[in-house]
Amino acid sequence: MTGLGGTTATARIVRAGEDIPVDTPRVPAREAAQDELSDPMYHEHDPNLLERGLDRFWDWVGDLFAGAAGAAPGGPLGLVVLVLAVAGLGAALWWRLGTPRRVVRSPETLFGGTALSTADHRATAAAHAEAQRWTEAVQERMRALVRSLEDRTVLDPRPGRTADEAAAEAGRLMPAHAERLRAAARVFDDVTYGGRTADEAAYLTLCTLDQDLEAAKPSLTTGSTQGAA
Repeated sequence: MTGLGGTTATARIVRAGEDIPVDTPRVPAREAAQDELSDPMYHEHDPNLLERGLDRFWDWVGDLFAGAAGAAPGGPLGLVVLVLAVAGLGAALWWRLGTPRRVVRSPETLFGGTALSTADHRATAAAHAEAQRWTEAVQERMRALVRSLEDRTVLDPRPGRTADEAAAEAGRLMPAHAERLRAAARVFDDVTYGGRTADEAAYLTLCTLDQDLEAAKPSLTTGSTQGAA
């Protein structure tokens, strides 16, 4: 028994000596594993930064959809019905209102393609004022004012003239009204290209200026002197 037991113990010691287990501390082992995994050969097929960003985005969308589906009545099916209803409402509004148009803010000609007389512009302005469409009334009264100056040869007829140009040219020939002419041109530009809305006071001010210009005489000497210069 003793000899046999001693032989067995010796054999166990030999076998243990042949394959001695290594007990490595935890921190050095983790560092060794990180060094090993940092080798580029392990990352050849990893997703790039864009792909990782897209993956996170779609994960976020999936989580958002899942949360919305859980909160919506009827679960995922109810959420789909709700999305379709919103899309249908948007399509109906698009069809009803049409494609949004960009507001043109660049200076345009005063008269555009119209060729109305002074009386026609004044009558149109009065009709707009009667209906309290003050923006349109201001526009037509400004056109009437400039057309009147053209009819009196204070200004030469020019289809491409802008409100600012008309005010500047008329102001040189009628210095007493130059500031009011510039103010009228600014109001016209504001309501026509700036998206603002005119009021009754602006219209009445323009009517008064139109009447005062009818009675005013241009300073031809000033115009001739500037033309010669």
